[in-house]
Amino acid sequence: MRHLPARMARWSARHAGRAIAGWFAFVVLCLVTGISLGTNEATTEDFWVGEAGRAEATATEGGLERSPTERIMIRARSGELDMAAADAAARDLTERMRGLPEVESVAAPVRSKDGEVLLVSVVLDGPELEGKENVVPLLEQTAAVGADHPDLVVEETGSPAISKGVNDQRDEDLALSERISLPVTLITLLIVFGSVIMAGVPLLLALSSIAAAIGLSMVASHVMPDAGVGTNLILLIGLAVGVDYTLFYLKREREERARAGGRLSPEALVELAAATAGRAIVISGLAVIVSTATLYLATDVIFSSLATGTILVVAVAVASSLTVLPALLVVIGRRADRLAPRRAARRARRGKPARSGKPETGRVFGALLRPARTRPALTLCLSVLVMLGLTVPALGLKLIDPGKDTFSRDIPAMRVYDRLTASFPELFVTHEVVTRSTPEQAAQVRQALEDLGRRAQADPLFARAPKKAGSAKSAEDAMGAEDAKSAQDAQGPENRTNPQNQENSTDPRTTALSEPRVRTSADGRISVLELPVSHPAPSAEAIESLSRLRQDHIPATVGRLSGVETAVSGDVARGRDYVSHESDKLPLVLGFLLLMTFLMTVWAFRSVVLGAIGVVLNLLSAGASLGLLVLVFQGTWAEGLLAFDSLGAIASRVPLFLVVILFGLSMDYQVFVVSRIQEARQNGMPAREAVLEGINQSAKVVTSAAIVMVTVFGAFVALHLTEMKQMGFCLAVAVLLDAVVIRLMVLPSVLLLLGERAWWPARRPRRTVRAQEPAAGASAEVG
Repeated sequence: MRHLPARMARWSARHAGRAIAGWFAFVVLCLVTGISLGTNEATTEDFWVGEAGRAEATATEGGLERSPTERIMIRARSGELDMAAADAAARDLTERMRGLPEVESVAAPVRSKDGEVLLVSVVLDGPELEGKENVVPLLEQTAAVGADHPDLVVEETGSPAISKGVNDQRDEDLALSERISLPVTLITLLIVFGSVIMAGVPLLLALSSIAAAIGLSMVASHVMPDAGVGTNLILLIGLAVGVDYTLFYLKREREERARAGGRLSPEALVELAAATAGRAIVISGLAVIVSTATLYLATDVIFSSLATGTILVVAVAVASSLTVLPALLVVIGRRADRLAPRRAARRARRGKPARSGKPETGRVFGALLRPARTRPALTLCLSVLVMLGLTVPALGLKLIDPGKDTFSRDIPAMRVYDRLTASFPELFVTHEVVTRSTPEQAAQVRQALEDLGRRAQADPLFARAPKKAGSAKSAEDAMGAEDAKSAQDAQGPENRTNPQNQENSTDPRTTALSEPRVRTSADGRISVLELPVSHPAPSAEAIESLSRLRQDHIPATVGRLSGVETAVSGDVARGRDYVSHESDKLPLVLGFLLLMTFLMTVWAFRSVVLGAIGVVLNLLSAGASLGLLVLVFQGTWAEGLLAFDSLGAIASRVPLFLVVILFGLSMDYQVFVVSRIQEARQNGMPAREAVLEGINQSAKVVTSAAIVMVTVFGAFVALHLTEMKQMGFCLAVAVLLDAVVIRLMVLPSVLLLLGERAWWPARRPRRTVRAQEPAAGASAEVG
């Protein structure tokens, strides 16, 4: 692997036209193949985790699985609700909905306890996850009914409508983040290079790498299903690392060009850059890939999808820097050589000196490096104390699985959801107790489940609000989704009525929305008890009701029956079991992550000490960023500043994902910085001078790369989804801390204090003679 980047660069430089054409043909091929195969999206079964997952698997086996449900509210535009007009609108709505192929059934209308709202529930045909794709015709019919009844407000919500709204909002947010990050990235590159062409190359390669990775991810989804988040991460990580890798390569080529002073050909300059920066890019990319691969150990479809997207886009970005980038640099270099005499003449006329090949650190970087250079021990102690202080809030980390109650109220369906739960609080949460037994035990199980329902109703956490007198319609059931379908299931096949022939019928059941009810499969083996809870899913009351159900009520009732399997699902159970699953996997993932980080560093630099230093510094960076994340997002003080509503906790997927990605990105900077130090050391410099030389040479380009990453990640703070805000904030803060505090203060201080001991057990290398003309057969070595 040591000489591979130089050999690849040599071929690309000598066959520039073929290399460029081949790369863009590869990008097109990836996209065409991916589009032709399509994306294999994850199914409901792929998301099953823990006890809730077992419960849903059992319910599905008995044909009692959840179905996507929409709730349509009919209320007066002003004043009291005219029930005659509301009933007419409900009949119109029911007729329209039953005519849609996407609809399985429509339940009878239910009146709210205050009599101000009429609710119609609609069950969509197909699996739960397909609801967001099939809901559009329902939304159109709801709008049409509203237009035909102008005195009424007819509005729709439900998990499918909310999911569609979230997806639409995410698409708009991603477009916004691109509008923010792309111009800032371009401006940063213009400042670094002072050339539109050189600034455009990193963006061009990053965007082409993203396109290729998206196509490859579609292909990969047929091996590992896509959870719907992979493309978002490809855009996020692809722009960051794609620009960074190209930036490091370009800067090194420009250094070699300035140092050669016109004595080397563009091909030779590219090969020199490949032998140094190219090798560092390969090691860095491998480090990110290996780190990210530990996410597969979480055995979670979302993390697997995130890992696949990250690995693909990083691998493609590395490939672009080794293949098409050298070719582009040769083409640009030849043009620069043709223009060089005129530029030199202009500089001479203006009295400007020729450019030096040695990178200038600059006043800002010089000031940041001065403490480590003059007082390394003090700088190390103070920097580490600051990072540990920032880590302290992470000790109070609380995790939550954000449900629909936490989504932005800018989504119309969420505003309707708030009005729905205000009128029908029993629709907040439903716990589902699923049992499996022999058919002979069916009657006994049903009795035990009914006893469980009565016991739960006596519990203040489950107790429903008393009905309003005279509200006869509130006794009618229109729970939709699971309700309308299971109402027929509970009657048995011989008593089911075709929904298409129920225009003037009412649901045969007379239980209220807040009443527990039992459904049983046709073979009598599987039963489901639904227990409504009038609290939102993330609330402490809803979580406590789940704990009390599992620990007290079930053991006292159905849990006493011999040979009966019992499990609980529902929105609250899904979230709690998911958090528990991630917490259980965290030690395994973190352990492998630390091990792989250590081994990658030892392999790259042949130093056990550097491997240990890398692990500790990455832990400091990740800990400090997580501490700031908790400090900002777990409280309420920053809500107005960053435009979010605090969840009182951190989204459960964020910490594990961020630690893995941050370790990979931190390895990026460590590889580039330590590679320059190693190179100076191999050129015969003493340990102290090698550290200062390496830091001086890499400080500006590393900080420029960090600015690009901070911009890309920071743009996500402007998004609506709190989970995405948390990810963007934490990544941006971590990169900033890593580039400034870790790489300019902590790392130099440690290496200066350790001296040659930092490279143990490697021996001090012999001085490497720099190749003058690698195109003639020799190439510069990095180590």
